Amino acid sequence: MNYVLGIDLSTTATKAVLVAEDGLVAAVGVSEYDSQAPQPLWSEQDPATWWQAARAAIHSALDTADATGEEVLGVGLTGQMHGLTLLDSDDQVLRPAILWNDQRTSAECDEIRRRVGADRLIAITGNDALTGFTAPKLLWVRNHEPELYERAAQALLPKDYLRLKLTGDHATDKAGAGGTILFDLAARDWSPEVLKALDIDRGLLPATYEGPAVTGTVSTVAAAATGLATGTPVVAGGGDQAAGAVGTGAVTEGVVSLSLGTSGVVFMTTDAPRSEPAGRLHAFPHAVPGRWHLMGVMLSAGGSLRWFRDAFTPGAEYGDLTNRAEKVDAGADGVTFLPYLSGERTPHPDPMARGAFVGLTVRHSLDHLTRAVLEGVAFGLKDGLDLMTEYGAGRPRQIRASGGGIRSGLWRQILADVMNTEIAIVTTTEGAAYGAAMLAAVGVGWHADVDAATEAWVSIEHVTIPGPNAERYGELHRRFQMLYPALQSWFREV
Repeated sequence: MNYVLGIDLSTTATKAVLVAEDGLVAAVGVSEYDSQAPQPLWSEQDPATWWQAARAAIHSALDTADATGEEVLGVGLTGQMHGLTLLDSDDQVLRPAILWNDQRTSAECDEIRRRVGADRLIAITGNDALTGFTAPKLLWVRNHEPELYERAAQALLPKDYLRLKLTGDHATDKAGAGGTILFDLAARDWSPEVLKALDIDRGLLPATYEGPAVTGTVSTVAAAATGLATGTPVVAGGGDQAAGAVGTGAVTEGVVSLSLGTSGVVFMTTDAPRSEPAGRLHAFPHAVPGRWHLMGVMLSAGGSLRWFRDAFTPGAEYGDLTNRAEKVDAGADGVTFLPYLSGERTPHPDPMARGAFVGLTVRHSLDHLTRAVLEGVAFGLKDGLDLMTEYGAGRPRQIRASGGGIRSGLWRQILADVMNTEIAIVTTTEGAAYGAAMLAAVGVGWHADVDAATEAWVSIEHVTIPGPNAERYGELHRRFQMLYPALQSWFREV
């Protein structure tokens, strides 16, 4: 048999997914690792652990499928975005990688806005300067570790360090590069204006490629380490959200991807570069050539339900909680939940935002609060979708949903009602790694383009359509939107 391999280098594990020519997953290999927090607000990883985990995951997938490296005809890469891996002129790692969830760079974000201009930065890159992005990390190293910065010859995203180990090449995909905020959104390449304003040498940055483009081939050394064959093509791939959207078929305008995990992400494909003027949405190139996407990020989506369960009913099954909440009418009898337990990103870029139950009375029970949590998360995600509709390509015709929270039938129905759009579940469940495999399948010629690949490989398993509560939820969402402005000053006071 012939296969393609999708590799997802996430924050907690590396996953290798082996996919056959019919699109069916033949095997999955996973290898986990930890991150380190040597100081408050810091989050780092040793890139050596990524390579070790990738080798283990690839061997596991090949062994499970009883496949040989010669049967793998292409490799696609995806993974955590925004991280910084600094290398010297011999490609040796200079310091632990600074990850996407590292929060040390607030001063550097202010420096970027001052140097480039806040409005000009959004106009060029599609994004405000946030601590998660790569550019502030690069400036932090220059400001705090200048001797090390002087030795730096290459700055790579995490998955692109894995690419280097596989092929020996410095390269990245355009979707991932967009997340550095050193990228010209419209031109789909590094921005000379931003680089000049920040005094960053273009030579530090790798060449950029469209998602299905071949960036190199597996080297003899990497083949011996992984079990893959020497000369196997490796395609650019994409950042985890872009590759995940490919994996669910969210590659055209009108089909939206919604991820309901610990955090929540709403992802809308556009045929032209678009951005929200205040930077409340992320705007990046898509992993699909010639397309872009808008993205809203909610920090505590499924995490809100987990917090609620752990705080009020430790050890309870999520299914038991949601089954009981299903008996409560829409609107939770007047209780509203604000899901800003970790601050918020979209539509309120406010680290001071807090969670709240509003409208409690003595008649309310645990079941009312559970339903309020489910509804509050749905309202927060709707805020992001509404921003995208305003600045994107109109209302969606379908939302492709994934993530652990989607297993709840009640939550799916609430989302369909609140969004007033059908919620579809696809048959594949391997997320970004499957999307990376699809990009590899295009790169090696199995499909003419990404649209053809998604048409052949992605199928719908279940659809939830808006029900009779959709109209009522429109009014309840309006009331939800009144709460953050009313409480914002109070959040800052406490």
